[in-house]
Amino acid sequence: MLRDPVTILAVDDVPENLVALEALLKRDGLEILTAASGEEALELLLVNDVALALLDVQMPGMDGFELAELMRGTERTRGVPIIFLTAVATDERRRFRGFEAGAVDYLLKPVDTQIVRNKVDVFVELFAQRRELARQRDRHAAALARLNAHIDNSPLAVVEFDAEARIIGWSKGAERMFGWRAPEVAGFRGGELHWIDSDDAARFAALMQAMIEGRSLRETGALRMRTAEGVVLDCDLYCSALLDALGRLVSVNAQILDVTDRRRAEETQRLLIGELNHRVKNTLASVQAIATQTLRHSSGPSDFAPTFIGRIHSLARAHGLLSDTTWQGARLSELIEGQREIGTIDPARFAANGPDLELAPEPALHLALVIHELATNAHKYGALSVPEGRVVLDWAVVEGTLRIDWVESGGPAVSPPTRKGFGTALIERSLRAEGGSAVPDYTGQGVRWTLTLPHGAATRPHAPARGRRAEVKAATASAAGVAGLTGRRVLVVEDEPLVALELVTILADAGAAVIGPAATAEQALALIAAGDADIALVDGNLQGETVENIAAALAARAIPFLFVSGYGRENLPEGFESVAIVAKPFSAAALLDMTAKALVPVG
Repeated sequence: MLRDPVTILAVDDVPENLVALEALLKRDGLEILTAASGEEALELLLVNDVALALLDVQMPGMDGFELAELMRGTERTRGVPIIFLTAVATDERRRFRGFEAGAVDYLLKPVDTQIVRNKVDVFVELFAQRRELARQRDRHAAALARLNAHIDNSPLAVVEFDAEARIIGWSKGAERMFGWRAPEVAGFRGGELHWIDSDDAARFAALMQAMIEGRSLRETGALRMRTAEGVVLDCDLYCSALLDALGRLVSVNAQILDVTDRRRAEETQRLLIGELNHRVKNTLASVQAIATQTLRHSSGPSDFAPTFIGRIHSLARAHGLLSDTTWQGARLSELIEGQREIGTIDPARFAANGPDLELAPEPALHLALVIHELATNAHKYGALSVPEGRVVLDWAVVEGTLRIDWVESGGPAVSPPTRKGFGTALIERSLRAEGGSAVPDYTGQGVRWTLTLPHGAATRPHAPARGRRAEVKAATASAAGVAGLTGRRVLVVEDEPLVALELVTILADAGAAVIGPAATAEQALALIAAGDADIALVDGNLQGETVENIAAALAARAIPFLFVSGYGRENLPEGFESVAIVAKPFSAAALLDMTAKALVPVG
């Protein structure tokens, strides 16, 4: 890179002398300014930085001595070296005046050209060095300012220790993190401040000693450290030994990161994963038990399938209610409404009365299955097996106990069963597991169940129902639903192979032509672009990715679609609130009826 030129100033009232100096000194990298008087020289000095001034002593008006004195009296030109050039014989008095005025040398004309060149070269080089040092100083100052700004604004606490493990540096980040100001900790060791937690003090001392003794240049560690108020923080340390040119220790620099929130989040995540694992395994165990017991008490596949699927849907519906409240509980009225929505209960022949109660998660799950079993038995053997039959469900809380009365009327005469089936056993054991009871009463008017559960929560005023997923109310496939799909082209977008197989089977059995299934967004978009589908069934999530682009592509082509998902409305793409949701797990009847309805143009 080319260096900036260095400027010198030559002042002489004789033009020929200025020309001679220019010819003598001119070369690359050197710029020569000339002035014929002291006044002209001062004007040039106001706007130029010069490395050297060559001044003639004898000049009309302002002589060289006067010009030098003015230069020494001004901050801008005080440091400019001055060499006097004069043709007048000098005595010691005049020479002394020259040096007193600030000259660094005093040369008589005619001058020795080589001496002039050498002297000028020395001052030009010194000026270039001073300028480069000033530039480096400015760069270093700017770098230091940036570093300090970064350190001061960094979430890290930067602490520096000397060779005796005493604190010699304490950043603003350290002040914010630990509460002590830099003057309050300077000169102290970590242990003297009670800064390091007592359980980790020995480990911290060993780490520092290893770096001070030169056994390690870099160390990392996790320590518990205390604030000025005594609050314990989980911290990660990143330490570096700073050495001089001879390899001797200058200081140990420690960058400290507060990871307390991260550690707590990780612990919470571990707990949540453990709880999720527990709940999933419990649910799978419940499904296994339901499948085994339903099969054991079924007369054949035609009896097993609807009974098993109904129980699974009831369990899934209760899980959905609990998920909407992050497993804080569910209301009894919502459990009953869930049975209505999956078609187990006919609203025209069912009445429910009681205060609005909140149930804990486990009792809510058990009671959902109990209500489903009671309704299923009523459909098979009791009041709901005939058109004129009715069911009344009343509940109340008396002295901390929830009492539920299930009363059937208008049905066929009933008598106590000769053997206890799975449904009855499920009802009794589910409530017994919660410290309650289930007692049946078989009368000529119909069966009556009295259910009890411990209930510590007080009744509360009725509150608006929580936002929850839309689900299908159909229990059996209507003829119109199946007929509406005959010959229609249905695109299936589902990444779970077993669920996709179930969807394809149900649709094919109903006479639909299945397109797909598509397991990825790319496959789905390609099939949508082909434009062959009359309707689409879209999973709420594909391999962890949103289906927003798929929904947008279907809407752009005016292809009606349904979400088939275990997610609630709040977890599905925004802007498609009018699209119906078939909740997983789904029944064939629900799926077919909803799909057929979505094919019917609105208006």
